[in-house]
Amino acid sequence: MTIAEMLQQSGILTLLGMGVVFSFLIIMILCMHLLHVALHALKLDKEEKKEAAQSPAPAPARHDDAVIAAIAAAVHK
Repeated sequence: MTIAEMLQQSGILTLLGMGVVFSFLIIMILCMHLLHVALHALKLDKEEKKEAAQSPAPAPARHDDAVIAAIAAAVHK
């Protein structure tokens, strides 16, 4: 087998592999879009928004002077 034949086979294999990955990505995007349309049509996406709106806001972070001093000292070093 010559170098030209090996390069030709490697090029074909590369293009075939890239084509398989590209087609898988296209199929995955189409499935995700169809799932989005189905969930929107069945109004199953509305419950998630209601739960998110009802969840309480996170508590504000406490600022301990010792922690701030330790971080400042570590950054300064």
